[in-house]
Amino acid sequence: MKLRLLPVLAGAICVVQSSGAYAADADLIKRGAYVAVLGDCEACHTAHDGKSLAGGLALQSPLGAIYSTNITPDRDTGIGTWSYEDFARLMRRGIRKDGSSVYPAMPYPSYSKMTDEDLQALYAYLTQGVAPVSLKNRAPDIPWLLSARWPLAIWRLLFAPSPAPPLPSAPHDDTSDALVERGRYLVEGPGHCGSCHTPRNFVLAEKVQTAADGPKYLSGGFIVDNWVAPSLRSDDAGGLVGWTPEDIVAFLKTGRNRHGATFGAMNGVITHSTSLTDDHDLAAIAAFLKTLGPPPGVSVQAFHYDDTVSRQLFAGKMPSEGARIYVDRCAACHRTDGHGYPGVFPPLAGNPVLQGPDATSAAHIILSGGRLPGVAAAPSSLVMGSYRDVLDNQQIADLVTFLGQSWGNHGAAMTASQVAKIRQATTDEKKPVGE
Repeated sequence: MKLRLLPVLAGAICVVQSSGAYAADADLIKRGAYVAVLGDCEACHTAHDGKSLAGGLALQSPLGAIYSTNITPDRDTGIGTWSYEDFARLMRRGIRKDGSSVYPAMPYPSYSKMTDEDLQALYAYLTQGVAPVSLKNRAPDIPWLLSARWPLAIWRLLFAPSPAPPLPSAPHDDTSDALVERGRYLVEGPGHCGSCHTPRNFVLAEKVQTAADGPKYLSGGFIVDNWVAPSLRSDDAGGLVGWTPEDIVAFLKTGRNRHGATFGAMNGVITHSTSLTDDHDLAAIAAFLKTLGPPPGVSVQAFHYDDTVSRQLFAGKMPSEGARIYVDRCAACHRTDGHGYPGVFPPLAGNPVLQGPDATSAAHIILSGGRLPGVAAAPSSLVMGSYRDVLDNQQIADLVTFLGQSWGNHGAAMTASQVAKIRQATTDEKKPVGE
């Protein structure tokens, strides 16, 4: 699904606030449409086969599914009666127009860092540049007692940062320091990358909110819809240590690069946000991410290719049952040397997904398959089929273990019981994820 930006009216459009009025002209609405791209609004607030920004997408949580809300300007079911102050209070403090608190699935701790200018533009776009859709918000699938909203106010007071919008970053300043600061703003603010890529505590609050808070920021490990978010730091082979800024830009723009390809929960981010982000901002994001290294005194373990398994497979020797399954089911696309065909079939040797202590993502994509989305800069949409009905739990465990321990990878082994749990948790996925 592509982001659908409706034509906007030329000339001035009056947007009324409780404190007065300001002119939301076509340029402001256009800027707001781009802020919506940076904030990835479409990916969460548009259901599969649903109408743009009308909500209804299920967001899984440990307590049950939470459904995204209607943020079109419909007056009865959307935000058509919201003032700018109502909107800003939601974005900065997580408080709805009716005074109740939102679930922290809505990343307002990150949005609280956005500038007033960007929030005003986003408000203008959502209220004046989007078609209203009448669709009632769906109640969460959370048990009655646990779905009460009053504890969320306590959570907000304890764990949400105090709103402190930064000074506006210069969008097109190419000096190195300015580029990093623009990237910091995009990553920590509208991009809300920490919502998935920063580990959370026992009450699902991000352990840290910004890069200044320490090395846990963007260090990965949080599980989103049975996908493990990888580290975005240059701290080990499971992060971005071997990636250049150009590699990061290519991945964000096309969903693929020489190290791997997008799948699962990241597909929507690529499709609706980063593939539509301008090149300067992509370069800024890359510049900032490359400033995130390991803690002081900790050495970085980069990936080093080992051709032992490659030579065994080329000679027809199967060192394990996982190797036999790999040659039978995977090698035609990913090759016996694990290098794949970058840009088409991603390499498995050195793939960050296969370096960490949790192999959930590898098992998930084998079970459910995946679709590499087509975007403007890389229109080919490629599919990996599901092996849910082809391989049993032990076979998938053997295959995942082989992948994580071959070609120099340092990934985790997996057991049949672990695969069984992932199979059960993803049982409703009937077609390649991303379709």
